Amino acid sequence: MTAKTIQPEGWAPAKGYANGVLVDNGTLHIGGQIGWNKEQVFEKHDFIGQMEQTLQNIADIVTAAGGSVTDITRLTWFIKDKKEYLAKQKEVGTAYRNVLGRHFPAMAVVVVADLIEDEALIEIEATAHIG
Repeated sequence: MTAKTIQPEGWAPAKGYANGVLVDNGTLHIGGQIGWNKEQVFEKHDFIGQMEQTLQNIADIVTAAGGSVTDITRLTWFIKDKKEYLAKQKEVGTAYRNVLGRHFPAMAVVVVADLIEDEALIEIEATAHIG
């Protein structure tokens, strides 16, 4: 099996991990993405803003691998605040559809005590199948 690292054009380099790894059977493994932009700067400091940016980062990696958001088959969300997530379901749905439309892959949401980047409120990892 061969693997190709996927790094969207113009993104700051990932340090110690790959944003995406595409294997020769078309499976794209997307490393945990957070709500910072391509320069690794947090422009949004609220949950919904970071969630939408995180999903956009995933979409950008899928696109860089030659796929589209409908190729995403799994999302695992890691969130720091369960109460905020549940209280903002309408906004979560709107932000989700802004990026992924009405494509709903298999998903899990896990509440965590913290994330490595102090400003991060959410991290999402994904799997896609290209081609």
